[in-house]
Amino acid sequence: MEKVLVSACLLGVNCKYNGDNNYSEKIIEYLKDKEVFPICPEQLGGLTTPRTPAEGDWDKVITEDLEDVTANFRRGAIEVLELAKEFDIKKAVLKARSPSCGVGKIYDGSFSNKLIDGNGVCAELLIKNGIEVINSDDIINC
Repeated sequence: MEKVLVSACLLGVNCKYNGDNNYSEKIIEYLKDKEVFPICPEQLGGLTTPRTPAEGDWDKVITEDLEDVTANFRRGAIEVLELAKEFDIKKAVLKARSPSCGVGKIYDGSFSNKLIDGNGVCAELLIKNGIEVINSDDIINC
């Protein structure tokens, strides 16, 4: 059975920055024949839920009130990578546009809903380490 890391918020876990989730029936359907490993890099990095919204990439992640949380995001990404290595996981389904999990497009850091090309901190680390990362929108919108 294929093993897949999955952003926990997509599975209905209330770990989103505002204490809510991003549950998706289409994600659940996609995962029905896979062994699922739920992850929330932001929580693994020591951030609480709920938490102040943050935007950024590997170089710098800041909250809406200008707190630098880059170290937390990196720590969480490293924890996720270690989990992938420990269980020999080669694929991840991650939440679109998230500063941790976004794939291909992330918010620009201005908190104005402007998207730029790039990957979230965790997505970038997984990609650099040979793990296939799938944007949740690619499953939800098909």
